[in-house]
Amino acid sequence: MTLIQLRYLIAIADSGLNITLAAERVHATQPGLSKQLRQLEDELGFQLFVRKGKSLDSVTHAGRHVLERARTILAEAANIRSIAANLRNEARGELRIATTHTQARFALPAAIGALSLRYPQVSVHLQPSRDAEVLAQLEAGRVDLAVISSAGAPPNTGIALPAYRWHRVIVAPQGHPLTSSGQPPSLDELAALPLVSYESSLKADSSLRRAFEAVDLRPHIAMTAGDADLIKTYVRAGLGIGVLAEMAMLDSDTDLDTLPADHLFPQCTTWIVLRRESVLREYVLEFIAQFAPHLDRRDVVRALAADTVPAEWSTVPHWRERPTVSLPDAA
Repeated sequence: MTLIQLRYLIAIADSGLNITLAAERVHATQPGLSKQLRQLEDELGFQLFVRKGKSLDSVTHAGRHVLERARTILAEAANIRSIAANLRNEARGELRIATTHTQARFALPAAIGALSLRYPQVSVHLQPSRDAEVLAQLEAGRVDLAVISSAGAPPNTGIALPAYRWHRVIVAPQGHPLTSSGQPPSLDELAALPLVSYESSLKADSSLRRAFEAVDLRPHIAMTAGDADLIKTYVRAGLGIGVLAEMAMLDSDTDLDTLPADHLFPQCTTWIVLRRESVLREYVLEFIAQFAPHLDRRDVVRALAADTVPAEWSTVPHWRERPTVSLPDAA
C-alpha cells in the first residue's frame, strides 16, 4: 500500500467514480490509475468499488471505511510535509484556495498581491466555485483553505475564522425611479420589481428570501448568477434591480446607482475555513494575516490545535472599516 494508491483512491471517489476525470485531477494516465487501484484491491483482498461492466458503479461498504482512513492518512502526511518545510524555512510551495467569484474578484486580490511580494516563489491557485461546492473542495482535500460567506452561523465544516462583515446593496441603472427618489428602498418596493441576484437566493434558506417572507412578501427573482459582474451586466441590460455584495461595486461602475440595503437584509460574514488539525505553512499564515489583519497568527495556530475559535474573534471589522496591512518592500 502506498500514498499514491490512497491518493488515487480518493481522487476516484471525489470524481464521481469517473476514472478519466480522476486521472486528470492527479495528473496520471487512466491505465496507470486503474492498475494502481487493482494492486491496492489485490493487497487488501476485497473490492473497494462495485463494478458494472468496465465502469465503477458505487463504493462498497468496505471501501467507505478505507476511504475514511485514507483521507486521514493523506492529511497527516501533508501535515508532516508542512512541519518539515517550516523547519527548513522553505519559502516555496502552493496555496490552493476554494472560494466564490465575488471573493476571488473583489476581496482577495490585495491579500494575494501582498503574499506574492513576500513569498514570490509561492504559486496561488484560485478555484472559484458555487457556494455549495466551496466547502466540498476543502473537505475532499483538494484545497488548503476556503473563503466563503454566510448570513448566519459559521460553516459547520472545519475551523471557521471570521475575516470581515459586509452588507448587500441595491443596484439600478442611473435614473431608475427606485434610486431617483432619494429615499432608501423598502421591501415592498423591491417585491414589486424583478430582481437579479446570486444563485443562492433561490434556496429556501436564503437570507434574502427569509427577509421578504418575514413580512409576508415574495420576491420576484428574475435572474440569478454566481458572478457579480454578470449581475451588474444584466442590471445594465434592464432585466431587473440588482441585489449583491457591497464589495462588488467599484468606482468604475459610474453608470449604476447604488443604494444601501443594511436596513433590509442581515449582515453577512466572510470566513476563512481551514481543515481541522491541519499544520499550516508559514505562507498560509501570512495570507491569513494579509486578508484578515485582526487575526493574530499565533491565535490562528492555537485555534487549530484547540479545535475552537477564541471568543474575542466575535468582534469582526466591517468591510468598510477593516484594517489593512502595509505591503512589504518589493526591493
